[in-house]
Amino acid sequence: MALAAKQKPKAPQDKAKEKEKATVFLWEGVDRKGTRIKGESRAATMNLVRAELRRQGVNPTKVRKKPQPLLGARKKKITTADIAVFTRQLATMMAAGVPLVQAFDIVGRGHDNPSMQDMILAIKQDIESGTAMALALGKHPLYFDDLVCNLVAAGEQAGVLDVLLDKIAIYKEKTESIKGKIKKAMFYPAAVIGVAVIVTVVILLFVIPQFKDLFSSFGADLPAFTLMVIGLSDLLQQWWWAVFLGLGGAGYGFTALYKRSRGLREGIDRLVLRIPVIGPILNKAALARFARTLSTMFAAGVPLVDALESVSGATGNIVYQDAVLKMREEVATGQSLQLAMRQRDLFPHMVIQMTSIGEESGALDTMLGKVADFYEEQVDNAVDSLSSLLEPMIMVIIGGLVGSLVVAMYLPIFKLASVV
Repeated sequence: MALAAKQKPKAPQDKAKEKEKATVFLWEGVDRKGTRIKGESRAATMNLVRAELRRQGVNPTKVRKKPQPLLGARKKKITTADIAVFTRQLATMMAAGVPLVQAFDIVGRGHDNPSMQDMILAIKQDIESGTAMALALGKHPLYFDDLVCNLVAAGEQAGVLDVLLDKIAIYKEKTESIKGKIKKAMFYPAAVIGVAVIVTVVILLFVIPQFKDLFSSFGADLPAFTLMVIGLSDLLQQWWWAVFLGLGGAGYGFTALYKRSRGLREGIDRLVLRIPVIGPILNKAALARFARTLSTMFAAGVPLVDALESVSGATGNIVYQDAVLKMREEVATGQSLQLAMRQRDLFPHMVIQMTSIGEESGALDTMLGKVADFYEEQVDNAVDSLSSLLEPMIMVIIGGLVGSLVVAMYLPIFKLASVV
């Protein structure tokens, strides 16, 4: 029986695990000119760091593991804005002639977000090992969707990766701009109403009890509205913890149900599209995303049927998502895109006409790009004027909440004055 067996070559999974175990090392050394330099490198072992430094002409004098925070490292979440900035940086470097692997290295090591840095360097390692960029990005589906992977794959196959990366960067910047404007539109009224609710709670907890003590000395019956407000104040004082726990539980339950129930999401998405003032902005934003995404993919040479599948998930609303998927089925059977759009009640006449002109002239990507520009400008203008449109509504809500409490407290005083 042999006492030793030949060592089997490592499987790709084992190599991937080794990459995941890579550690950050801090080092100090002397370069060829005798200048003392220092920096940090990522590797599996300290010896690999020393070998890499010597290969670069640096004589390492000290290498040690980078210390971790006392309470453990808290990694920042990777946001869509991080992905947009990364795409633009990569597109710029590729356009400047920087090799792909080197571009990943520069962008990754220069990123402020440690989580983003780890992901970029992991993608770089995959590319160095011979993996196609589209496949390397596809290993991180939370941050690089099918749309991005398909466009990158098309760029790699056609040898125009720098051009496609620029298109992806423009697409990401436009979509992030739209999302930012929608958040801005929703934040202002939500913040004002939230402040009004906080003020109302403070009045119920601290101001109403003072009036209650004053009214107890009157020795007269209080109006029903005043009694109702005093009762609400007593309830909040005694059971404030139950009220907040109930509201928190209801919010958590609603969020969990929203994530699991497609029917609830569809109902809410339909409802928000019909809300006055806010609804038109959300409709225009969905149309802008639809046109921008389809224009980008079609310009990259992605077949229309395949492009529509990716577009459906980029609209940001289930109502539009279902409509685009039905359009895809009809286009797959040979129907024109503009005819499929006519059968839906979501697309304005202008969008359908521009699509029809694009199909007839063979410039669908250009026409859809103009549609996207138009609706993105519409969303921008609508958000800018939203505050002036919502101000009267918000004042009515604040006045109704706070004013009703004030009236309830002064009704007994007015009644007492009339009796006297």
